Amino acid sequence: MSEDFSPQSNHYLLGQEEAENTFLQAWKNNTLHHAWILSGEKGVGKATLAYRIARFLLCADPNNKAKYSSLSVSPDNPIFQQVATSSHPDMMVLERDYTETDKRKIISSIRKGEVISDDELSSLKKSAFIRVDDVRKVNDFLSKTSFNNGWRVVIIDSADEMNKSAANALLKILEEPPAKTLLLLISHNSGLLLPTIRSRCAKLPLRLLNNEEVSCLLRRYRSELNETMISRLAEMSGGSIGRAILYADEGAVNFYDDMCRLLYSKQNYSLKEMLDFCDEATSSSEMFDLCEELMLKFLKDNMLNSKDKEELYDLWNETRKKFSDCSSVNMDKRLMLINLFNKICRVL
Repeated sequence: MSEDFSPQSNHYLLGQEEAENTFLQAWKNNTLHHAWILSGEKGVGKATLAYRIARFLLCADPNNKAKYSSLSVSPDNPIFQQVATSSHPDMMVLERDYTETDKRKIISSIRKGEVISDDELSSLKKSAFIRVDDVRKVNDFLSKTSFNNGWRVVIIDSADEMNKSAANALLKILEEPPAKTLLLLISHNSGLLLPTIRSRCAKLPLRLLNNEEVSCLLRRYRSELNETMISRLAEMSGGSIGRAILYADEGAVNFYDDMCRLLYSKQNYSLKEMLDFCDEATSSSEMFDLCEELMLKFLKDNMLNSKDKEELYDLWNETRKKFSDCSSVNMDKRLMLINLFNKICRVL
């Protein structure tokens, strides 16, 4: 069985030792900033590091700092279990909440004593943004007395998803944080955050993983994969173990191979092959998103070795816009894909 690698339950972090040590040294030197932006590509370990920091800070002995060489906390530690189950009184996680309609479904099920299955939970929709009312819950949390006069930790996952009102509400907290409070802002694109938020936070950038590190993690989290598949996934992942695992679970390698075969055929494919591929690509929102990501990867990879870089770059932008339009308006996704395929074939 594959190991649980969800950030709140994962005690293992590979490849981000520099970021971990930066935080640890700040804690040891009593120069710990009250707010940190954990930035980097999706899937490189930002949330895993955030929970790792939270567990450490909630149980570390400040009177014996010399004994700590890492932020590691044993899974057997009661605080590890409390963080994993979101039950620690001094930790709060701020994420996008469910839409009002689906929130009512959850409340109704709880009142009736009904169990919501994993499939039902995965089908529930979340709001597009973290809203101002969500951030106000942080104020309520920080107004309470901490347990045993310890630290309080707030993880915002992700800070990129705050709307303008929520960002301004967070800014007020950052300007006057209560004592012994740590805010960890996870950001996939910190350039989108308000400059005033960035200026009030310490920076903790996480690097892309190399292929060997991604392969090592795949062996740990997806032990059923053979070495050939691990190698392909590591190469396709772009340094993100999160992306590599997503690709493994969604059969992305075979899907990408089919895509490449069709695109490199210079339109010498059968209509059935094209329609079968489009049917698979539009079978779910997840597969459609995967198709977009892999088609943009295909264009980017070809751009690097092409004499017509400008034309391929324009096509990359057009492809991104077409997928975005399909997601926002009621367009025929299959027809859009066929037209894109034919256009890419002509340019290659």
